[in-house]
Amino acid sequence: MSASNGTAISPTMVKELRQKTGAGMMDCKQALQEAGGSMELAIEVLRKKGLKDLSKRAGKVAAEGAIGVYVHPGDQIVSIVELNCETDFVARGDDFKTLARDIAMHVAAMRPKYVSVDDIPANVIDKEKEIVLEQLNEAQKAKADMIIPGKLESFYQDTVLLKQSYVKDDSGKKSVADLVNELSVKVGEKIQVRRFERFEVGEGIEKSKSNLAEEVAATLS
Repeated sequence: MSASNGTAISPTMVKELRQKTGAGMMDCKQALQEAGGSMELAIEVLRKKGLKDLSKRAGKVAAEGAIGVYVHPGDQIVSIVELNCETDFVARGDDFKTLARDIAMHVAAMRPKYVSVDDIPANVIDKEKEIVLEQLNEAQKAKADMIIPGKLESFYQDTVLLKQSYVKDDSGKKSVADLVNELSVKVGEKIQVRRFERFEVGEGIEKSKSNLAEEVAATLS
């Protein structure tokens, strides 16, 4: 079969694209046809299609999944994450299990408090707004409506799991939400973090224990 520009789409090309993206055979063939046989353009075609399809799956029920567990050497910190998907087939996959554990590892290092912004209690957000206002001078208070959203975004990136930069991404550009979305696009299912827990020996008793989180982050970098 040939692409629109006459380039022949061989089974080898389709197989290579499938190995790189995890997309279905027909999707790979169609993407290569649209891309005129270009592997890079075909990957972009699949990515855009995946993101579009992902938005359509927002209302799907993700009741299958796996528990990701990370125990830091020394048994001082352990984190547990429930990662959900739509089918047991995807839940049993190595990519899914790896993601669950990677997110648990991230939780151990970065100590988020909430899964998503929607999980933050209204009184907590109101308190953050009060703190921001108290730090503004009179001239800044006149522009508070423009300043507060940016300050809240910084608060979200510190405390919300999906907003945090993934601890093992050296560029600092990839968030935990990006990791989840990438796998969702690859497997064609809705994937979501439902909940997590983090336990640290001595937490709430000795404040000096808080440096363990920095130790975990240093180990992962």
